[in-house]
Amino acid sequence: MIYLAVLVALLGCMALLDARYKLFFFARPLAATITMAAGLAYFLAWDVWAISLGIFLHRESPLMTGIMLGPQLPLEEAFFLAFLCYQTMILFTGLLAWGRHRRTARQANTQQLVEHDGGPRAGGAA
Repeated sequence: MIYLAVLVALLGCMALLDARYKLFFFARPLAATITMAAGLAYFLAWDVWAISLGIFLHRESPLMTGIMLGPQLPLEEAFFLAFLCYQTMILFTGLLAWGRHRRTARQANTQQLVEHDGGPRAGGAA
């Protein structure tokens, strides 16, 4: 149960970042929902495939709920994959927003320099 609570808390932290900076769900809810659903479906399918090959095995733990979504697939795995997808999209969209902010700031600084300097010089070299 502790592991699930930690995952839910981490998802909450991602949601707070998202809400504060409007990065993913709070910027484009429909696109974000589709992206999250596709990512979660892909990684769950990957897990099921790996389980069928015997690569992933579930071990009992007092930190987990014991609820299974399928053979060897605990409930916590779905929450972990959701967190992984959400964290990745927050990082990706956050970096894009940071890059846009830097470009805007650089353009503003350039504009200030041009205005302070009196604009382009007329008549060639000084």
